[in-house]
Amino acid sequence: MPTSADPIVLEYAAFTTDPAGGNLAGVVLDAGGLDEAAMLAIAAEVGHSETAFLSEAPPRPGEPARTFAVRYFSPKMEVPFCGHATVASAVALAERSGPGRLVFETKAGTVPVEVAADDGGVLWATLTSVEPYVEPVADADVAQALDALRWRIDELDPALPPRIAYAGARHLVLAAATRKRLADLDYDFSGLARYMTERDLVTLQLVWRESADTFQVRDPFPVGGIVEDPATGAAAAAFGAYLRDLGEAGPATVLTLRQGVDMGRPGLLRVELREGDGRVRVSGAAVPVPAAG
Repeated sequence: MPTSADPIVLEYAAFTTDPAGGNLAGVVLDAGGLDEAAMLAIAAEVGHSETAFLSEAPPRPGEPARTFAVRYFSPKMEVPFCGHATVASAVALAERSGPGRLVFETKAGTVPVEVAADDGGVLWATLTSVEPYVEPVADADVAQALDALRWRIDELDPALPPRIAYAGARHLVLAAATRKRLADLDYDFSGLARYMTERDLVTLQLVWRESADTFQVRDPFPVGGIVEDPATGAAAAAFGAYLRDLGEAGPATVLTLRQGVDMGRPGLLRVELREGDGRVRVSGAAVPVPAAG
């Protein structure tokens, strides 16, 4: 049996069926004996954008699904919610106890997760976000963000204005007018980290609209000590809320987000909006990463 001093850290690639794609996450399935300092130290050693730490929790009243308390740590900080580590953790649990419904109690709130196998036997997890919100951004704040990104305001898509969007974590959404602008990401790491820390932002959700329901996406994550996140489920959920708030997505819509392409780690995120439900669903596959050596 692993002890709190020697936890087993699993590694999964989320939002992909290829271990060389998507976003890598650490997963600790039995973290009940770990304190916050130990979790942060483990996350720093693992080095992925997030590591999830799970401990079994009492079930919610009337909820038959297994319930877990989950905390998420980047190499530098704890974050309230992480989508790709949620998908990775749910698939890891399903590999051990079978597909079905799980409930994750996170710092952002309760996140139900459904795991099912596709026709090829690949496990897919669908998380349902907490209630999202979208708020405006002052022009001066946008200008500061663009300065740190080394972008110009005329390089933004006027049809998709800047907003703060939340579905478990806060993200600044900026839409590039061209694919070329999105592909060229060379920003002021420390400057953007300061900007984001002052505004309680977890990532910037940089997007380019490929078609009405398909977007290319990139997510700088300097506050977590990571230059760029290869696939960001929390930001994907926030982005779904953002599009609905703008009227750019209908009440019942399925969106495709392609992320990690410019990093050589392509991932695929499915975002679903349902009529009559303000929450956002994000789906993706996850696969274990073979041990090195």
